[in-house]
Amino acid sequence: MFLDESGFLMAPLVRRSWAPCGQTPVLYQRGRHHKKVSAIAVLCVSPQRDEVRHYFRQYADRNINHQLVIEFLRAVDKELEASWCLLWDRLNAHRAKKTRKYLDTVDRLHTFFLPAYAPELNPVEYLWSYSKTNPLANLAVHEVTELATVTRACGRSIQRNEELLRSFIRHSPLFLRLK
Repeated sequence: MFLDESGFLMAPLVRRSWAPCGQTPVLYQRGRHHKKVSAIAVLCVSPQRDEVRHYFRQYADRNINHQLVIEFLRAVDKELEASWCLLWDRLNAHRAKKTRKYLDTVDRLHTFFLPAYAPELNPVEYLWSYSKTNPLANLAVHEVTELATVTRACGRSIQRNEELLRSFIRHSPLFLRLK
């Protein structure tokens, strides 16, 4: 299982688009607006390596801290029926004393840190990249609630596309073969 966090800003990630000749497309957005939607997600590979699942939560206008990480891990633990191994980066919330204290109470969970400065090893990074550059590209919203609704719908559509989830894992240089 791989875990990572990301943020979705209200300012659009502008990509190339099509428009009638001579009519430049214009994206209207709120200026000087720093609200966002933070998200935390895991990609789970079944022990038989034949199934890939995606769990996520999002938080409007909040930063991911150790409390939110612990809440998310509790929710994921309720979903899983077996022991699980978690690989994640060295975010301060992952190394916090309260997080480590919680991890010591969960017998079924084993955690390992990915190497520092190696985001390419985490398949969830590819999930974030895909989300921001494909379904959410050129999206200019005016309210954080609208951004939360759109990012949730995007996450749910990715959640249902197992072949896409598999592609994130295959793209990672880790030695993990799927069936």
